[in-house]
Amino acid sequence: MGQYVAPLRDMQFVMHELLHVEDELKQLPKHAEIDADIINQVLEEGGKFTSQVLFPLNHSGDREGCNHDKTTHTVTTPKGFKEAYKQYVEAGWPALSCDPEYGGQGLPLVINNSFYEMMNSANQAWTMYPGLSHGAYECLHAHGTPQQQALYLPKLVSGEWTGTMCLTESHCGTDLGMLRSKAEPQDDGSYRITGSKIFISAGEHDMAENIVHLVLARLPGAPEGSKGISLFLVPKFLPNADGTLGARNPITCGAIEEKMGIHGNSTCQMNLDGATGWIIGGPHKGLNAMFVFMNVARLGVGMQGLGLTEVAYQNALVYTKDRIQMRSLSGVKAPQRPADPIIVHPDVRRMLLTAKAYTEGARAFCSYVALQLDKELNHPDEQVRKDCADEVALLTPVVKAFITDNAWAATSECLQVYGGHGYIAEWGMEQYVRDARINMIYEGTNTVQSLDLLGRKVLMDNGAKLKKFGAKVQAFIEENGADEALSEFITPLADLGDKVSKLTMEIGMKAFQNPDEVGAAAVPYLRVVGHLVCAYFFAQMAKIALAKQDSGDKFYVSKLATARFYFARLLPETAMLIRQARSGAGSLMALDADLF
Repeated sequence: MGQYVAPLRDMQFVMHELLHVEDELKQLPKHAEIDADIINQVLEEGGKFTSQVLFPLNHSGDREGCNHDKTTHTVTTPKGFKEAYKQYVEAGWPALSCDPEYGGQGLPLVINNSFYEMMNSANQAWTMYPGLSHGAYECLHAHGTPQQQALYLPKLVSGEWTGTMCLTESHCGTDLGMLRSKAEPQDDGSYRITGSKIFISAGEHDMAENIVHLVLARLPGAPEGSKGISLFLVPKFLPNADGTLGARNPITCGAIEEKMGIHGNSTCQMNLDGATGWIIGGPHKGLNAMFVFMNVARLGVGMQGLGLTEVAYQNALVYTKDRIQMRSLSGVKAPQRPADPIIVHPDVRRMLLTAKAYTEGARAFCSYVALQLDKELNHPDEQVRKDCADEVALLTPVVKAFITDNAWAATSECLQVYGGHGYIAEWGMEQYVRDARINMIYEGTNTVQSLDLLGRKVLMDNGAKLKKFGAKVQAFIEENGADEALSEFITPLADLGDKVSKLTMEIGMKAFQNPDEVGAAAVPYLRVVGHLVCAYFFAQMAKIALAKQDSGDKFYVSKLATARFYFARLLPETAMLIRQARSGAGSLMALDADLF
């Protein structure tokens, strides 16, 4: 069923030629010994694991799904999932970027990030099991007590235990201030937690011996709204002091959600019937702690979008070279065949290039953010750490929303390439479309990400974070503006940078008069910023490719053509988006609700 080959050449281009990761890591004492050979070796081994072990389970896992036993509350994952997870653990993959103090390998996040792209391409539903564990690890690493860290982190790092985050309840999704789950303090310092959660990915399964749930709930007398939320560590089995498993905790799966996609992942309704838990991060500070998990998850969801776009593109490309239909409008291209392969047709190429450009732009974007995160956590210069933290905060909602929006569009285009065969399950393409759709919804819908970007990350600090990133873009423009060969990239990049500045100021002024202006402009505004970021990286990639296009390596010829397509065919969307953002709230809010 289809194919997946890890895009190692492009990953290495981004790492070594675009971002100069080795040089960047030498500035970080923790990672100073990491060189290109180590990076390449990890990526190569990751490519083998994902293509040979995970990808063959993707289609069968989607068709089989998970099985829930209502009597025992247990969940059985699709055939082969458990065995693949065992191989994943035995190979040490869960520990890749984790703290060596707890058994991790301590490699940079930028490497782990590329490995997760591969896993998401190969099998997103499977990847969500260890992916959520990584978020739980990060949360406990940042906010857990020393006792919690000593007991739980080694198990999460090794992969012996997995993790989840339990936020959503049936009456509240994004508005977590409305949640009703309760936590009653006990004499021994633990808490007795009751409530029900829904949409809990990997909430119950048979792949690991224990599951560490991070649960949001309210203490008695807690303040109303989000200020009264606390976070609790609630394991499936209560561990003994030595890490062995004790009694079964009453947090159980009541049902598995029937979903549009990601059928291989158990999305559970979880019931807590007086389950024992321990507080993380202090009373009423649950959201502060959980946001560590949520931000890791938002970056991870962007990687899911990238992974699906890559694998959809790979398979659509193979199909277009094999499938024959009609003759080329400009003359016969395959005279030995009764018709030409469909890759000769202009609009088929448009669909392929859309997926290719969104893939390559997203790969550069995500790798850059992961590298900034490594620098935020490990750079010896405090100002550099702060600047990187600001940039990660600014770009995280863009990674999540822009890349998953594009993945939905690109996987749909790749399905269209197949014609009627794309709509048929046996070809596998329709699964990528179904799986891609959830990524625009969970971990904060893309509208919420847009509000976060415009309202909190841009307007709240009067555009300070955006200006810092804009200064990098402007420096590149000034450095290369006189190069005539680059003008086809530099001129539109500079033009968009100016327009983003003006649009931001205009929306900010309007928002003083009417806060609804932010909500009306947020979604198109985020896409405009997303295009600014991708145009910045494509301009840099084009500069590299121009210098090497005559080297004999056709990779650079392809890269340059993709950059030109992006600027010619995709970037012009910003003209429409800017007009939408400027149109204001009037046309959206004028109609009375009872007239809809």
